[in-house]
Amino acid sequence: MGATATQIRTDRPGTVRAGRPRLTRSVWAQMWRERWMYLFILPGFLYFVVFRYLPLLGNVAAFQDYSPYLGFSGSAWVGLTNFVNLFTDPDVAIALKNTLVISLLQIVFAFPAPILLALLLNSIMSGRVRRFVQSVVYLPHFIGWVILISLWQEILGGAGLVNQLLQSFGAGPIDWMSNPETFKLLVVAQVIWKEIGWGTIIFLAAITQIDPQLYEAAVVDGANAWRRIWHVTLPGIVNVIVLLLILRLGSVLTVGFEQILLQQPAVGADAAQVLDTFVYYRGVLGGDWGLSTTVGLVKGLIGTVLVIGANRLAKRAGTGGVF
Repeated sequence: MGATATQIRTDRPGTVRAGRPRLTRSVWAQMWRERWMYLFILPGFLYFVVFRYLPLLGNVAAFQDYSPYLGFSGSAWVGLTNFVNLFTDPDVAIALKNTLVISLLQIVFAFPAPILLALLLNSIMSGRVRRFVQSVVYLPHFIGWVILISLWQEILGGAGLVNQLLQSFGAGPIDWMSNPETFKLLVVAQVIWKEIGWGTIIFLAAITQIDPQLYEAAVVDGANAWRRIWHVTLPGIVNVIVLLLILRLGSVLTVGFEQILLQQPAVGADAAQVLDTFVYYRGVLGGDWGLSTTVGLVKGLIGTVLVIGANRLAKRAGTGGVF
């Protein structure tokens, strides 16, 4: 008797209150109709669950004096002791300093290198020359770090090819591979040599998506090659550059493990100890699993904050960002 008009409307079939179950049923019905497409997603979904998300539970070791023989349930809880040790351990400070220097050098020199190569290849008119250069620069990506470091040792080592040439001209030998002062620049040069060709794939693909009429209009306006690159090509791929830079910031504290580990004995820990090798030496070899897990946890948190912050800045600057 006392029901209002609003109550009467919400009690009718098909109103908002009755629509939620229908929406849920429609989603499940749609997923069932597209079940074979979702089946293709299942292997990737299981991969991330098993190898990416379940291992996150192991971060509990950062709050324990973890022992592999006792397991997570039997190891003693130590609270924030590992975090205190992380910020007071002098070895962590050395590893963090080396990591940040190498990471900064990689962002400044290694990150723009594929962009410059892609612009250069795009400006080459001969398709045969372009394909030859692409094939040559792609090959180092498929060479393992062990073989690559051995090649560099044969070229720049104490008895390498470069020193043999220097000695033939009467100059003294220079062992580039064991010099702590030039080690970080050497690491960045190796990364550029190995990955520059592979990195150009994405930027060349982005360049091909630029409307050719923009280049034709630029030519009609009298723009030379540099002007076309500056006003057409770079604005056309700026979203891809920002996207990859944001993703690179997520791994700013990860500068490579195998490459550094292979060369660390020659230059010493003061020059070549980074966070990745610190985790290996202190955790796997030294048995301090709690501190090593803390280092990995802090690395992940810093990377997440940098990605979210850079993504917001990119959106405010007018680019698409990552998400």
